[in-house]
Amino acid sequence: MTTGLLTTPGYSGTNQLRERFAEVRDTSMRITALLSAEDQMLQSMPDASPTKWHLAHTTWFFETFILEPNVPSYQQFDARFKYLFNSYYKQLGGHPLRGTRGLMSRPRLEEVLNYRHHVDAVMLRQMGHLPGDTHGLIELGLNHEQQHQELMLTDIKHGLWSGPLGFGRTGEKHEGAAAGLSWIGFEGGIHWIGYSGDGFAFDNESPRHEVLLRRFQMASRAVSNGEFLEFLNDGGYRRPELWLSDGWDTVCAQRWNAPLYWEKDGDMWLQFVRTEAELGMRKVDPAEPVCHVSFFEADAYARWRGKRLPSEAEWEVAATRMPTEGTLLEDNLLHPQPASGAGMQQIFGDVWEWTASPYVSYPGFKPAAGAIGEYNGKFMCNQFVLRGGSCATPASHVRATYRNFFPPHVRWQFSGIRLADDCP
Repeated sequence: MTTGLLTTPGYSGTNQLRERFAEVRDTSMRITALLSAEDQMLQSMPDASPTKWHLAHTTWFFETFILEPNVPSYQQFDARFKYLFNSYYKQLGGHPLRGTRGLMSRPRLEEVLNYRHHVDAVMLRQMGHLPGDTHGLIELGLNHEQQHQELMLTDIKHGLWSGPLGFGRTGEKHEGAAAGLSWIGFEGGIHWIGYSGDGFAFDNESPRHEVLLRRFQMASRAVSNGEFLEFLNDGGYRRPELWLSDGWDTVCAQRWNAPLYWEKDGDMWLQFVRTEAELGMRKVDPAEPVCHVSFFEADAYARWRGKRLPSEAEWEVAATRMPTEGTLLEDNLLHPQPASGAGMQQIFGDVWEWTASPYVSYPGFKPAAGAIGEYNGKFMCNQFVLRGGSCATPASHVRATYRNFFPPHVRWQFSGIRLADDCP
């Protein structure tokens, strides 16, 4: 059933929903377990948030939208948290500025964890007594938390890398060769895109609608580090004719000369890696997908190569026929892996893929009523769509219709490039 915000999951009973709730909430604790209280305070830039804040905000969602309106006996854990951990819901009152979240030395991490335990206990106890129409909101809250799980990983990576002490070299990995790149053609004509089904989807994935496409082709895999090094060595960051105007201004202002986390050591390029097994600088592997590049860099590379980025409709048409398999969060690698095999590869997982499409509403889109309608619609301005998920995306969180979005200059997400072209 479509509610205007999401498609409700259609659970057969509360046990399945309870199990999914516990699984998602436990995953957040698992991926943050090795971080100290000091680590969880880091906010290295306004776009990022402290891990502690993510853990509290995702809890705030369930307290604010599920427990307070539907459980008359519910007692707030701390009345101050209603303001403190509101992210951007203007209809719910004020909230701290995003860039000040790193100043929240209070509440302590221990209090935030107690807050999670408090809300989790009530949610699990009340699950069988909540109105049936809250099940869709609970699933929204779980998908919301999965979005923040990826942000926890990308934000702490940036925070640790930004520290003044720096990091030494990690053990070198064996370098393989990326699968050969081929071009896969797709027919033009009328295609349907957007979500249709009985499972969960965000409101920005609908309504399902028709698009007219010309014949096109897409690369069989993401652009590799080795291929991007060719662009870099050809002076790509010093050639204004390759860049959009805002992109070139950003290159000059930020003094970009390589993807985020790349550093030159003599004649060798190193990149910062943060996984469960590694923390430090590692030689750039030419076979791995290039990662942590902005839309501006993706567009400049495509222009240098004589190709273009796919539209999000083209990307979805290509992805719809593929299984949702790839290097995802459950693999515990937290770093994109080289492509292997034949045919279309890496369409899901490894790196989010920039598209040429601005993030705008689909024809007929209407945001839900009330504060929950602020979830997606209010961001449909000055951003570009990415597709496919990354090595930090939970497997149950990706699908062909999923639309991620970020401003064109950001690089701290696991974002990469897949080329497209018109068919001859």
